[in-house]
Amino acid sequence: MACISPDGKPTESGMRMLHALKSGLGSAEEISKNTDLPLFRVRSGLRELTRAGLAIEKNGKHELTEQGAKLIG
Repeated sequence: MACISPDGKPTESGMRMLHALKSGLGSAEEISKNTDLPLFRVRSGLRELTRAGLAIEKNGKHELTEQGAKLIG
C-alpha cells in the first residue's frame, strides 16, 4: 500500500504518518508504534512523503514541511 495516491494526495496511511509527524514523532519506530503501521511500511512511506515534499529528514528524524502542515491543517 502506497502512502501517496496516483493523483499525488496522501492515502489513509500517509495521512496517519503526517499526523504523527505533526504531533512531534519523528523516527520511523515512533511513528510505527503510534500508528500501528508496520515499521517497513512506515519507512517506505516516509520516503514517499519526503519525495512528495510533505516531509523532510533531518539528522535521522522526519518533520513536516510547510506543504505537509498545510495539507493536514
